[in-house]
Amino acid sequence: MTALRAGVIGLGMMGRHHVRVLRDLPGVDLVGVADELGDPHKVAGPTTLCRSLEELLEQRLDMAIVAVPTVFHSVLGLELADAGVHTLVEKPITNTVAEGQALVDAFESRGLVGAVGHIERFNPSLQSMRDRIEAGELGDVYQIATRRQGPFPARIADVGVIKDLGTHDIDSTSWLAQSPYESIYAQTALKSGRPHEDLVVATGRLTNNIVTNHLVNWLSPLKERVTIATGEKGSFVADTISADLTFYENGTVATSWDSVAAFRGVSEGSMIRYALTKREPLLREHEAFRDAILGIRTDVVTMREGLETLRVAEGAIESSRSGAVVQL
Repeated sequence: MTALRAGVIGLGMMGRHHVRVLRDLPGVDLVGVADELGDPHKVAGPTTLCRSLEELLEQRLDMAIVAVPTVFHSVLGLELADAGVHTLVEKPITNTVAEGQALVDAFESRGLVGAVGHIERFNPSLQSMRDRIEAGELGDVYQIATRRQGPFPARIADVGVIKDLGTHDIDSTSWLAQSPYESIYAQTALKSGRPHEDLVVATGRLTNNIVTNHLVNWLSPLKERVTIATGEKGSFVADTISADLTFYENGTVATSWDSVAAFRGVSEGSMIRYALTKREPLLREHEAFRDAILGIRTDVVTMREGLETLRVAEGAIESSRSGAVVQL
């Protein structure tokens, strides 16, 4: 079978990792990379280095990765759709919902695979959590809460923390619960002198009645990436930095200590940290994208799904400005 001819546009902090993974991905031949600023991280190696998308398209691409700042996703994505190239754009899909809708229409109308790099879906801890929720191991799910915080990344200049980091949690929460958002309410702060918000606390409700809460910021020296799903049988806690998944059981052993039993609605049970097979999420994401192009599987994050995530993110921004709950 002929290998798919791949290219990467954008050789910054994320693009360099796309190049690394694609270079060794079976069934794919990395034939070109592009960045108008050259090759700042020296990752091109023997691969043809281009200065523009037009030059990169001369390499006769089958598939492309767009890893440039968000404001350029729309124009580059539309050019790739016109060229008939299957494309994965880094998250968020575009800068605005209107741009995202145009991108979705362009790829769907041409029968091309359009995907968005919501990489957390490929984290082993969240994949195991989703399978276990679907299998009923939590019973009725009440709440999904996330914490995603750490120091400001110098690479981000064109969007705030909601569209950059928050979209990870919006997408993964909806995916874990297998339900879209019904409403969102958010409060934000600007503490670091940049034009976009760098802190958000958002709460929402999914259409299946699960309540969500998201704490996201660029202001903490503590870096954490935690997702907690709580239901009638206990709680799953996923740490997506270490890819660990732990289950805290709602125990069935009654306590005879009356002063403790009086204020406990649940009781402590066993705690299990699962042994998971841990493969790099970015590699798994690229395998899914490759296989979607080949018609083997369909578990990429589609552009339409990425658009719905962006719609919720814009709802959170609107809510933070108006002080009202936004119905989605």
